Amino acid sequence: MLRRLFEGQPVLVLLRLCVASLIVGFVMVWFDLRPLELVQISQRIMLHVWDMGFDALREAGHYILAGAVVVVPVWLVSRLFSPRR
Repeated sequence: MLRRLFEGQPVLVLLRLCVASLIVGFVMVWFDLRPLELVQISQRIMLHVWDMGFDALREAGHYILAGAVVVVPVWLVSRLFSPRR
């Protein structure tokens, strides 16, 4: 059962995980990164992307309203003065 969970011999998988953790830990210390800082940076990035998405929708709404000020009256006038079919 453990072989299926680890997709291989558990001892070898744990050894690979330890080596990978050592390498990642070394790189994090080299760049002076802390795990909590990475979580906070990820949160800030997600909030920034979220805000940018809604800012884009808000801007699109402004553009639609600005265009509608011109388009709707022109459409209405063209419908009123077009020859009947």
